[in-house]
Amino acid sequence: MHWKGIAAASGYAIGPAFLLKEMDVSIERRTVPADQIDGEISRFEQNVVQAVKELEEIKEQTRQKLGSEEAEIFSAHILVLQDPEFIGAVKEKLKADSINAEAALQDITENFVAMFENMDNEYMRERAADIRDVSGRVLKHLAGVEQQTIADSDQPVVLFAHDLTPSDTAQLDRERVAGFVTSIGGRTSHSAIMARSMGIPAVVGLKDVIDAVQPGDYVIVDGDEGDVYVNPDTATIEQYRAKQEKYKARVAQWEKIKDEPSITQDGYRVELVANIGNPHDAIGARKNGAEGIGLYRTEFLYMGKTDFPSEQEQFEAYKAVAETFAKQSPIIIRSLDIGGDKELPYLNLQREMNPFLGYRAIRLCLHEPELFKTQLRAILRASAHGNIKLMYPMIASIQELRQANKLLDEVKEELDAKSIPYNKEMEVGIMIEVPAAAMVADQLVKEVDFFSIGTNDLVQYTMAADRMNEKVSYLSQPFNPAVLRLIDKVITAARESGKWTGMCGEMAGNLTAIPILLGLGLSEFSMSAASILPARALLQKLRYEDTKKLAASVLQMETEEEIKEYVRREVPAIQEIRG
Repeated sequence: MHWKGIAAASGYAIGPAFLLKEMDVSIERRTVPADQIDGEISRFEQNVVQAVKELEEIKEQTRQKLGSEEAEIFSAHILVLQDPEFIGAVKEKLKADSINAEAALQDITENFVAMFENMDNEYMRERAADIRDVSGRVLKHLAGVEQQTIADSDQPVVLFAHDLTPSDTAQLDRERVAGFVTSIGGRTSHSAIMARSMGIPAVVGLKDVIDAVQPGDYVIVDGDEGDVYVNPDTATIEQYRAKQEKYKARVAQWEKIKDEPSITQDGYRVELVANIGNPHDAIGARKNGAEGIGLYRTEFLYMGKTDFPSEQEQFEAYKAVAETFAKQSPIIIRSLDIGGDKELPYLNLQREMNPFLGYRAIRLCLHEPELFKTQLRAILRASAHGNIKLMYPMIASIQELRQANKLLDEVKEELDAKSIPYNKEMEVGIMIEVPAAAMVADQLVKEVDFFSIGTNDLVQYTMAADRMNEKVSYLSQPFNPAVLRLIDKVITAARESGKWTGMCGEMAGNLTAIPILLGLGLSEFSMSAASILPARALLQKLRYEDTKKLAASVLQMETEEEIKEYVRREVPAIQEIRG
């Protein structure tokens, strides 16, 4: 039996299946008399304290097994249980509805989870799992249910579960768990991130897989391609045992280049940087060899709250990321990209027929200037602590760019008047994700310091295909000639004006795309932290002059498949890296 899922953590696992069944926590919803409300709040608070204590213990276990950086995931979980907005919302629900603590916590959790899961950004959707993990721990205490632990086995097993929470993952014994497979999840879930840190191969997003596998079934997990084989034949087992040995050798080689420059064989240097959503992610990015941050998604600061983050709160978050890296390392902060289907309940945004084409990102910020200026002040203040750059999302016209810069100038004047320090030479750029912007890149480039191409949206807008719609997913074609020609147009316009272009969409970390983008003249590649070392290893095998010829040939081709097949044939190093 062969299954295909999402490759979440590289490597190969071989062993018997171990099924981890979810424990249902039955929540009884009951009315609480007015004179017992204070007691119910006290019961809730006591169980929160107990959950925090457990998380502190898991954090310390993680620190000892994996290091301080991975342990910081649980600092974030602890902060959720210490967040007066989240905890306060539960208490207010309890008092307002006169219900028990379990029911109030469940209701508030569902609200937060629904908000995250309805976002179009995969990173944000995966944060719902963190909320469930934290809330579930408190719920089990309230309901008197013992926490479930992952049992040890006499030999390394392949763990199957509907989902694994970050705390589940942190407690995995690497000597006992060879790999894991889950029914839900994605590459940006914390459990997937931790699996990569622990070196545990993982495949996620296999719907109902746990119901199709029996305990003890012999299993192979291919964390590179997303394949799962159940009870395979002898030839397949031997093939994967050989792959295991080769993969171990590749990882050892990649580790050697963690601190090396990203440079081709003929001396052409680019930057390999990371996409992040919070300060903790920056720590993992640095550990994986990132030279800086190419996209800091600031939306996360606004999510899961009942009001806007303060200027000081934002300043501290931006400053923390800058201080994670060396003073000269680039840190590109994208201004707020929210609206449409990425909801903030306290903004009261109107539902839209087509949110991808609606009131979002820079459009929202220009209509909410005080909201926007608060963020701009925080970014400017943080720029005094590192090489911070500002980037506006969703720019479609030069008028929008000028309006944004006008507000930025106003904020600079306000800071000057108060003698608050900031980098007066801070670079300002825009994301190119709207085809209209790509077509007038030669005009826009005169008023920016850099471009960063957001291929996730650029592809869907160019192909007129909603990337969230499975029925048109076949049109999600980053290698389509139309997309590549727009990318070429943007890079050329920047180069001719002496400016640089980066890319922060998923395409930047695609090994097949890298030779094309390099040949087109891309200066900066921003990707998930786990993609950085394989990308650097590939770059070191390429010659820039060869990739320029390859890119020129690709631009004349007619179909995505033709382009991908040509690149893989002409650049055998891609397969060498993949193994």
